[in-house]
Amino acid sequence: MKAFCPIVILVCLMTIACERNAATMSVEETRTTTTKDGSPKLFATSDERFRNAQPSPVKGDPPENWLVLPAKQFRELNYRFGESGSGEVYVSLASGSVGDNVNRWFRQFGEAALSAADLEKLARIPIAGTEGVWVEARGEYAAGMGGAAARPGQALAGVISQVGGRLLTLKMIGLEAEVEAEKDSLKAFAASLELTR
Repeated sequence: MKAFCPIVILVCLMTIACERNAATMSVEETRTTTTKDGSPKLFATSDERFRNAQPSPVKGDPPENWLVLPAKQFRELNYRFGESGSGEVYVSLASGSVGDNVNRWFRQFGEAALSAADLEKLARIPIAGTEGVWVEARGEYAAGMGGAAARPGQALAGVISQVGGRLLTLKMIGLEAEVEAEKDSLKAFAASLELTR
């Protein structure tokens, strides 16, 4: 019982010391609601939750097994896929030409740039009411942004197209097996895309 007393005293002292430093704070500032304040909405879409009521210029029907993420810079639509949770799918409105973007994607996998004649040989698939160039690559992926280390065992599948005077890109990056398993879903998603403005 004598060894127990110092521990009890120490705990009591620590409790008292914590209470002395405890501070209470009250917030008295208020703000009047304006016409820009919307009512809370149940079951809001990603656009309604994350874009401050600015709708995406692109819409489509993603597969149910893709996780919807908020849009961010250079990603009008943004998703995660695969059992690993590391796969990425995103839609962008890009600059440059179709060829420039195809070759940029190939360079991310350490592949040589395609000539104009080689670009013409690439498969075409439906996207946003037109046809786009289907691009695939495999191997070590180095995004080239932020100095991230290259990732082995990766694959890319995607579509690049001129749509309504803009360059639309749909890119899927992830583990090779996971990308392979989702290619049909990606093609269906590409066909569902449309520009909204």
